[in-house]
Amino acid sequence: MSRTVDFADGGEAADLAAFLVRLLHYDRGAAVRLQAARATLAVFGRPPSFEVLAIRTARLAMPYEHGIEDSLDTTVSAGELLESIDERAGTARVPGAVTGPPWAGVLPPRGGWQPEPGLPSAHAVRTMVAQAVAEFRFRTQSLESTERSRAALDRIGREVWSRPLGDSDLPVRAAHAAQALGFLPGTTTGPPASGPSADAPLALLTSGTWLRLRTPFGSVALRRAGTASLTVTPA
Repeated sequence: MSRTVDFADGGEAADLAAFLVRLLHYDRGAAVRLQAARATLAVFGRPPSFEVLAIRTARLAMPYEHGIEDSLDTTVSAGELLESIDERAGTARVPGAVTGPPWAGVLPPRGGWQPEPGLPSAHAVRTMVAQAVAEFRFRTQSLESTERSRAALDRIGREVWSRPLGDSDLPVRAAHAAQALGFLPGTTTGPPASGPSADAPLALLTSGTWLRLRTPFGSVALRRAGTASLTVTPA
């Protein structure tokens, strides 16, 4: 049976579509895991290189109708989901399930999140991301052709993107991922001006080994133990 989700309004459908476009920019074959319960659809994705889980939620008008009896939990093609979104009608058809990548079976906990201290202001976070991007570009472009190896690029990436944000345990790459996916307020890749302001607060939360950067537009999450294994992040 074909299943359809009904969003609370067309804006919710449009915001989800924008997130999927950004995700597909980094991985044309991206898969996303969908979880719908009560009146919220949570969409999980993992953009390559950033090594974080991206979480975008959308408000639903009728979560249990059109074939969704109790809840929805499936992994689907991000591209097929994007194609199925009807922004005018505020609906999306749920594509057929695909074999999920390994990350889809290890999601952050739903509850138990507690505030974690040490995260700078939103303005400071944006500044640190911009500085990291500029440093990464400068250092990689300064390499001689004989030095430009994957190992050298990865070494620079580890040095730049593993730095903590302020006094927190959250690496800069997590905020860079939030920026790239349109989650960080006040950036050129961010949501439209009609949404929360650039000064909207960010929150750092923790649950077990997981860290989560929550913004008004979405979240990125990662495990503390995984912050050491970095690859080059596209700037």
